Amino acid sequence: MKNKKRIYILSGIVLGLLGGFIYWRFVGCTSGTCPITSNWHTSTIMGGIFGYLLADSFKFKEKKEEAEDISESKKYQ
Repeated sequence: MKNKKRIYILSGIVLGLLGGFIYWRFVGCTSGTCPITSNWHTSTIMGGIFGYLLADSFKFKEKKEEAEDISESKKYQ
């Protein structure tokens, strides 16, 4: 289960990095006064951080916990 979560987090970081770079490329600040979008380094890093936070917000249940939840719900029915 930890492997699945690692894959989601890693893919979230990579997609965030890519999104941050694309944002800098097409939308970024050209005057240099914007602290995050003025250069590609900070924009890409911030995208990676947002990607990590988004991917880490998903919760995964272990198979053992799912089986216990199902058996407990049958008890009370």
